[in-house]
Amino acid sequence: QHGIVALPLVHEPQPVIERCAGLAEAFRAHDLPVVLVNVAGGAPGRNEQARHSGELPADWATLVPAMTPQQNDLTVTKKTWGAFHATALHDELQKRGITQVVICGIATSIGVESTARQAYELGYNVTLATDAMADLNLDTHNNSVNLIFPRLGETGSCEDIKAQLKSRA
Repeated sequence: QHGIVALPLVHEPQPVIERCAGLAEAFRAHDLPVVLVNVAGGAPGRNEQARHSGELPADWATLVPAMTPQQNDLTVTKKTWGAFHATALHDELQKRGITQVVICGIATSIGVESTARQAYELGYNVTLATDAMADLNLDTHNNSVNLIFPRLGETGSCEDIKAQLKSRA
């Protein structure tokens, strides 16, 4: 979304966006569901690290053009770090008989990791496209990719995941 990619990321956002969009297209080509997630607002509560104060730009929560939802895509707007908490995502995936999720996006150690943890806790098979992620901090990105994600599921590149999709066709 526009607001997230405007943050001071340690990875260039455009290649990440292109890889995420490529995965979405591959899933659509195999008639598999695509879920697009954005964040609007934030959870209540205090934290030590200051949050953004004041009005957010009007397009903060708008998905970037490469990630524009297509006809059969599911869109989820979250207010917390993870995409499952207080959203209909779990119910929607259950209705569709989905047992595995492939996750990519920004920010690795925040929304991606939180969503992966929630998916794991809900019993989904989790795959993380590690070359389609970016973060605000290189240390937290590396911690998520190298230490946390292998404990939550499988990791691989977008090309690895697309090859797996082709092999199941």
